Amino acid sequence: MTRYAFDADRNALVAIWATGRGDLAETVALLPPTTPELATDLASNLTTLSRFHWRTYTHPAAAAGDPDIPDSEAWRRAEERRNFTEVENGLRNPNLPTEAGLLVSYSGVVESAHRVGRCLHGIRTDELTETIVAEIHREQAAIEAAELGDLSGRARQAVELSRPDVSPAQVHAADTLLRTDPLGAPELFTDLDPASASVAAAHWLHAAAEVAGELADLPITDVIAEADDIEAIPVETPTLVLERLDSGETATDIVTDLIAEAVAVSEGHLPAPWAVVARVAELEEHAHRYDVDKATRAALLAEFRVSRLDPARPALDLLEDLLDGIRGCLLLYAAHHDDDTDIEDRFAADVRYAADNHSERLF
Repeated sequence: MTRYAFDADRNALVAIWATGRGDLAETVALLPPTTPELATDLASNLTTLSRFHWRTYTHPAAAAGDPDIPDSEAWRRAEERRNFTEVENGLRNPNLPTEAGLLVSYSGVVESAHRVGRCLHGIRTDELTETIVAEIHREQAAIEAAELGDLSGRARQAVELSRPDVSPAQVHAADTLLRTDPLGAPELFTDLDPASASVAAAHWLHAAAEVAGELADLPITDVIAEADDIEAIPVETPTLVLERLDSGETATDIVTDLIAEAVAVSEGHLPAPWAVVARVAELEEHAHRYDVDKATRAALLAEFRVSRLDPARPALDLLEDLLDGIRGCLLLYAAHHDDDTDIEDRFAADVRYAADNHSERLF
């Protein structure tokens, strides 16, 4: 989201947003004479409005089911997205306190707009109101661009957000980057949304595991664990992705499912409680089968995660794990070659061949 701050030295309102390469800042407006308290209230409420705006991007209606079912989560998300059209009225004509009280909207987007509008009403400057209206239209346009896969300008902040949905254009862009360098390029993190990049990375991980597995005489689902014996790499998530791909699921379905699970956990929900119970039971069975001591069992349970991904940054965490998995495939590939001359180039060429032979798996 875009964060807003009051620069007291210049009496200015400043907008700040992430880009994947650090934050950018720009002056939104030089404020008329006002109190620091009112200026910081304006900045705070603009930040809250941006947070609710961008929540419609990270929580799309399509990821929650059928938006045509009244009062469903998908319906509520779709309604919140449609409330973008109500924001300008809230900025210009906010609900004000009366003797009867204050009318408050159930919509986070709408109510945040009214709170900004009340700050503007307190400052009482038409020029500032017009500037803020234009600023919010720009913010909404950035979200609309990000939804379409255009991450230029302020929409670039989407590279640090997790959205359980993907853009075909962004997936193809990530696929092109991985074809150039199957081990991954920095632009996957700085130019693309991480969910879409993860879809392409899952496809290339599968190709890399095929290449390394054939050389090591291993099924692709055992490749990552074998590579972990050479050098420590994340095992659970890349292996899970390979298992699900091998069972016929699409990379898009796997990626969006894992991200949605982590987003739900970040909000205090447990989307598949019985699956978690089964995973704990499997861990207990493993401990019993191998007769591990109490300290080791406690350590295994302490490392157990309800969400396989970091709930604070699931899409980026997934992308990192998948690229680490590809690097693990290179380690195994190199371990089964006597001559390591140009080993990365040979690995890249073999992986490209495997990926191109199964390009239909990209989606």
